[in-house]
Amino acid sequence: MTGSSNDASTTQRRTMHPHRRVGAGEVPACLVVLQGQRLGQRINLGDEPLIIGRAPEAGFQIIERSVSRAHCRITRDPAGYRIKDLDSTNKTFLNDQPIIEAELKDGDHISVGSCVLKFMDRSSVEARYHEELYQLATADPLTDLYNRRQFLELIDREIARAANYKRPLTLLIIDLDHFKSINDQFGHPNGDVVLKKVALALRGHSREEFIVARIGGEEFAIVLPENGLSEAVRFADSLRCAIGELEFTFDDQTRKVTVSIGAAAWSPSLSSTGDLMRVADAQLYRAKQAGRNRVCADA
Repeated sequence: MTGSSNDASTTQRRTMHPHRRVGAGEVPACLVVLQGQRLGQRINLGDEPLIIGRAPEAGFQIIERSVSRAHCRITRDPAGYRIKDLDSTNKTFLNDQPIIEAELKDGDHISVGSCVLKFMDRSSVEARYHEELYQLATADPLTDLYNRRQFLELIDREIARAANYKRPLTLLIIDLDHFKSINDQFGHPNGDVVLKKVALALRGHSREEFIVARIGGEEFAIVLPENGLSEAVRFADSLRCAIGELEFTFDDQTRKVTVSIGAAAWSPSLSSTGDLMRVADAQLYRAKQAGRNRVCADA
């Protein structure tokens, strides 16, 4: 257990593709995979450049020998989005024509290796339709955090990067203490209010590059790329304190909630995402057994 309330301010900030959920009403420009690996996946575009290539650190990774490590780059300027080939071995194709650099227009097809991506401008009706599908597929409907399925996909990618580049990564599993008693005493609608407010606190407290998800009924998870265990534990304890300050009023009764948190750092001795989650779960169990409202970590 830790008693520190300091935020992990020393966390190294990553520049590659932060995991930002799109807010309600926002419809960003995007790419949709029409052919190849991850068929149907949507990649939202923002102000940061997007590198497409074979390297694990690429914003969109295509694992094919015909694809260069950094194959092409998509950037945003005042006029819209542009694509530039990065001296790739097998060229970047736009609408079946090889390009060095070009402006992207709604409906354009980008070919990189065997992968075909469709560009959709933010004003496109089709983009709005795909945004709705994307939200349904990746978001928890109650809290709007990532759902368990999307969480597992994202943590797999982050673990691959951590392993390839020997970078730190820590997983937190967070469980609301005595949540059943809230549902039993005040009803499930009020329990949902608690879950939504806690989810807002988790998201508001987290850095943009953290992956925040609801993975079970009252269970949440946060992946902290580029954070070692000591940094993650400091962050977890500050998060625990922030949630403990939330107040809820039901039937003229004011209640507070607490959370127990288990932390586990990725290491080469772990062979899979499941192994990392089992270690974090074991630490969560320790926190519960030790009296709840605390952080336990795999030292």
